Amino acid sequence: MTDRLVFYSRMDNPEPWRAALRTALPDLAFDLADFVTDPTGIRYALVWNAPQGFFARFPDLQMIVSLGAGVDALVARDDLPPGVVITRLQDPMMSRMMASYVLFATLRMARDIPAFEAAQRQRRWTFVEPRPLSHTRVGIMGLGELGLFAARECARQGFTVSGWSRSPKSEPGIACHAGMDSLPAFLAGCDILVCMLPQTPQTVGLLNAERLAMLPQGAGFINVARGAIVDQQALLAALRSGRIGQATLDVCTPEPLPDDHPLWTLDNVLITPHVASVALPDSAAPQVAENIRRLRAGLPAHDPVDIARGY
Repeated sequence: MTDRLVFYSRMDNPEPWRAALRTALPDLAFDLADFVTDPTGIRYALVWNAPQGFFARFPDLQMIVSLGAGVDALVARDDLPPGVVITRLQDPMMSRMMASYVLFATLRMARDIPAFEAAQRQRRWTFVEPRPLSHTRVGIMGLGELGLFAARECARQGFTVSGWSRSPKSEPGIACHAGMDSLPAFLAGCDILVCMLPQTPQTVGLLNAERLAMLPQGAGFINVARGAIVDQQALLAALRSGRIGQATLDVCTPEPLPDDHPLWTLDNVLITPHVASVALPDSAAPQVAENIRRLRAGLPAHDPVDIARGY
């Protein structure tokens, strides 16, 4: 019986994935979810934001691959067949893409680009004295693969970089903090805070009003993780008051952000539609193919998600 992979995403073009997987694994059948009438032999799913009940359609399913870096929506589901493994893409190009977005957002704030944008709208030639990047303290909250890559890139540009994670990490040139007890001191030392945490039951609402108030007056905030990690009403209040001076939000709650949401109206907020990092078929398909080969051989898949931890 031919192995089959089912693809589902309302955002991603399936054809580059079909071509890349055909190159990497020519004997794998590639099915679009909307056209599957017989689920027999569908053992692998490559998906983003599949609807509730989706996976229950495929009783032969062995592995689910998330098209995005986050897997929080997958691990919380109740329609997974028994024994299915969830894997994340560890595409090096995703790390580079994410780091480029974080670097753009931090540089935009550190070089006062929002002030120049505002001056341009008013047709004013306005000078703001540039500061050395080493005078700007960037804090990366979440030191997984993507977070560490972004932290290294910020340090390479000359920022003073610190990082925070739930468990201890060590990285040359990065002042690493770990555990909840260290969070207040970490936040107090962030002129720009970058949220890169996975969404888990422990991180939802972690950045509440109390913790946002621990940041220095006028600090910048960048969220490329998940909107639910931040108390959005508290963030809105902090932005309106100037307690947080600037925010760049690639994620929010809900998504898409409703057109009448007050975040759209704030001059000190830049909103992008969850584009900081996406999986690229040519670089990610070989990893998917390798895990399929491993499962065929009775070996465990690389990069499995710990469902109990949520990532």
